Amino acid sequence: MTEVYAIYGASGCGRSLMPIARQQLQRQNIDATIYFIDDSLVEEIQINGHTALSYTAFKSLKAEKKLVLIAIANSQVREKLANKLQQDQMTLWSVQADNVVLMDEIAIASGAALSPFVTLTSNIKVGKCFHANLYSYVEHDCVIGDYVTFAPGVKCNGNIHIEDHAYIGTGAVIKQGTPDKPLVIGKGAVVGMGAVVTKSVPAGVTVIGNPARILEKK
Repeated sequence: MTEVYAIYGASGCGRSLMPIARQQLQRQNIDATIYFIDDSLVEEIQINGHTALSYTAFKSLKAEKKLVLIAIANSQVREKLANKLQQDQMTLWSVQADNVVLMDEIAIASGAALSPFVTLTSNIKVGKCFHANLYSYVEHDCVIGDYVTFAPGVKCNGNIHIEDHAYIGTGAVIKQGTPDKPLVIGKGAVVGMGAVVTKSVPAGVTVIGNPARILEKK
């Protein structure tokens, strides 16, 4: 069966995930080409030793199966692209570094990108197209929605529910909830860099500081 692989996005996020993707295929003894997809391209170019082409050009490649990791930080764009890939009968590809730690009873939906030194402990459920950047962790009994993004060094402690499209900034710490009252990060909320979240965050707001407080729009 001929398979081709691609990373959708050739900017910094995509370029940092490409070596992880390459190593994963090597671990799995899969000899296949990995492309970059970049919609701004008119013709093929080479980026870090890989061919980069437009989505239209990738779509026209002859292969029985096409697997694509979406390496776009903007979660709304990730969702739009995921829907497009599925309409075009391509498979959302999940990629994880060889030193990622996964413990017991973890369910991760398709399209995840788990960078080096990420840890997910036990009894965790993760939605589609999750991005967990370097040195992030998710502790026990957490539920993470679709299209959630962790910047590097996020500390997500136990019994936390993070809803769809939330963005957790670099070095943020989220205080542990309890089994009967999980701490909730609402849909589309943004947790600022270095914030210390001690209570639930409403949908759609930005919180900053220690302890984290809602950033009021001026």
